Amino acid sequence: MTNNNASSTSTDPVATTWQQGLSALLHPRVATMLFLGFSAGVPILLIFSSLSLWLREAGVERAAVTFFSWAALGYSFKFIWAPLIDQLPVPLLTKLLGRRRAWLLVSQLLVMVSIAIMASVDPASASDALTMMAVGAVMLGFSSATQDIVIDAYRIESAPMNLQAMMSSTYIAGYRIGMVIAGAGALYLADYFGSTKATYNYAAWQTTYLIMAATMLVGVVTTFVISEPQVAVTQDAERTASTALSGTENVRILGVFVVGVASFIALFGMVGDVADGLRAQWSVGPLSSFVLESLRLLLSLGGAVLVGSTLVQLGVAPVSLAKRTWLAPVNDFFQRYGHSTAWLVLALIGLYRISDIVLGVISNVFYQDMGFSKPEIAAAVKTYGVLIGIAGSILGGIVATRVGVMRTLMWGALLSALTNLAFVALAMAGHDVAMMYAVVSADNLAAGFASAAFVAFLSSLTNVSFTAVQYAIFSSLMTLLPKTLGGYSGGMVEVWGYPYFFVLTTIIGLPVLWLVHMAGKRLAVKT
Repeated sequence: MTNNNASSTSTDPVATTWQQGLSALLHPRVATMLFLGFSAGVPILLIFSSLSLWLREAGVERAAVTFFSWAALGYSFKFIWAPLIDQLPVPLLTKLLGRRRAWLLVSQLLVMVSIAIMASVDPASASDALTMMAVGAVMLGFSSATQDIVIDAYRIESAPMNLQAMMSSTYIAGYRIGMVIAGAGALYLADYFGSTKATYNYAAWQTTYLIMAATMLVGVVTTFVISEPQVAVTQDAERTASTALSGTENVRILGVFVVGVASFIALFGMVGDVADGLRAQWSVGPLSSFVLESLRLLLSLGGAVLVGSTLVQLGVAPVSLAKRTWLAPVNDFFQRYGHSTAWLVLALIGLYRISDIVLGVISNVFYQDMGFSKPEIAAAVKTYGVLIGIAGSILGGIVATRVGVMRTLMWGALLSALTNLAFVALAMAGHDVAMMYAVVSADNLAAGFASAAFVAFLSSLTNVSFTAVQYAIFSSLMTLLPKTLGGYSGGMVEVWGYPYFFVLTTIIGLPVLWLVHMAGKRLAVKT
């Protein structure tokens, strides 16, 4: 059974020499991903760790801080609107820049606006300040996830499969450099402008976030410099000649999406009231809360899908168009791999990053609780650690090119799980800077190594006819369960303490090894 991806039918590229793997770093398309990766890497820490430190300095409780990680769930649900990115043109901009670059520019501008909104709110000023901060954070998660959809599609469409591992490596390298700026850079700036744990200063954080918004200009400039992928140009020409959507159809399919999202929000609120009532009656711990919130999420999502499908059946949008937009990419994946292999691959995607994502949500709060200062965290985690992660991603790309993606995935899964045990040692040691650097080294090297192979693996699974949609489904599934569980990491630590929590993050990563093994055997047959 063939896999109609960028240029290959194999999830495991043919091995080359080490010199050929290194020379791929100099390819222009590979270098371009460094800058787009930077643009993608800036927003994420402004929702996660940098925001968590800001909120903690402002006096927000630890459990509430970790709940803000849910603002990034837009990354986990981007598959819902990814089909619109594939189908709908941006008025005027699509004709000027092409479909991929037009959406890329729009998403980057929205990221800048969202960061500015967050900068305008002081979380310590009033009771409703956190609500407004959450609105800005959700907007940032949505716009940043949209940017990721377009960048992922651009990466897959702009280069053949034999370059995808190195494209993944430079993308991750750029991503981590963006994280240095938004992580260490934000912490240094906030400290420089006068905000510390002892003396909170809103103006310092406001200025810092506005500077972070300005760094997104790197992505904007790159968008204007790069060329549209030939695959996207060809597809746009074919749609213009035969199946181009009319303006009315565009509005109708977009309307179905908007109503579906509104339904999800309404249902999420109503089910939340029921869940709050249950919590008031019973003593609900972190795991029970996780189960309740998971059910709340599934019920709300299912209700939104039901509303959307009903609207389509009533003729609000053409049935054929809705099927082509949302169902065709899914059907294509299951037809190419068969149901049993497809479900196995989806399980692997959903669990591969669970160890490091669940731990990562609370890692900065952990460092702070161990007595490390903001400059120490910035130097060790947000600068040194990111550089180690870049080295790990480049190493992972080269190894994947040389020995194959599946074997590299296995090594990465094992390293990602086992290195979490190093945090147990740091929790026992307390404020030990040397130990901190050792833990950061192991954690980031493993994460970078695993990520490079995993991104190449996901890229190999896509069909260029549905690039944005299928990759969005994969990358959304990759973060959905880990980020949802990570939102309860603060509550878990309150109940169990850091050492037991870190052991748990290691244990939940071990089943991934079996999934990688089985997927490797199945895909070797299927491809």
